[in-house]
Amino acid sequence: MTVDDALALARHLGVERGDAQALLAHRLGRDRAWLVTHGDAPAPGAEALLRRLADGEPLAHLTGWQPFHGLRLAVTPATLIPRPDTETLVDWALELLAALPGQPRVADLGTGSGAIALAVKAGCPRARVTAVDVSADALEVARGNGERLGLAAEWRLGSWFEPLAGQRFDLVVSNPPYIAGDDPHLPALRHEPRTALTPGGDGLADLEALIDAAPRHLAPGGWLLLEHGWDQADAVARHLAARGFADLALRRDLAGRARASGGRWPG
Repeated sequence: MTVDDALALARHLGVERGDAQALLAHRLGRDRAWLVTHGDAPAPGAEALLRRLADGEPLAHLTGWQPFHGLRLAVTPATLIPRPDTETLVDWALELLAALPGQPRVADLGTGSGAIALAVKAGCPRARVTAVDVSADALEVARGNGERLGLAAEWRLGSWFEPLAGQRFDLVVSNPPYIAGDDPHLPALRHEPRTALTPGGDGLADLEALIDAAPRHLAPGGWLLLEHGWDQADAVARHLAARGFADLALRRDLAGRARASGGRWPG
């Protein structure tokens, strides 16, 4: 099979041309520009990879990499694949950190591949970042990303605030599981860890648990920022207000959908 044969097969399988080119470039150790001028070059192994892609296996799992907020992150089936929408949360966090003096303390809960923690550290090098995940396999991926990128963070194994007893932070961020258990999109995400996608039920359980526990780990004036589903913003805001958070705010993603909510703990 040649490069042109592989691209023709991708069209037949319904694979987007850009994804097919990215996969072939990775497989052959070339860039996309090279593919355009070397259509007759052999593409060994391409057919099997393209069929896996057409079957719904994520491109990031087939290449082992995913871009996020200017970083190139290793990902595996043990981690959630970072989405561009989550960059909204990072941008908000960096705006808040820019106004804080010294070395602000940041916690990223449910870090997965380390995407949020490392993007925050890259954008605010003076921040002291602690990242937590309940999965040892995911935490190892995150630690590896940090070492490869030269971004220092403290990596903690455990559930949410559990390994942070007695510690307080100026900023807590999280992209927790929030998809409802009966959401029809879940089957299409079968290659990613289900526990990183949904807590079951209406999808609010982990969001509410984080809001309830956060005040014990926030410095006076500290912020809690949470990613959530587009239709969960009102429920999250109500829970933040009921728990006593002030200055409630909402951020939207590039598509204009409600993507992240947060509040300041008055202390």
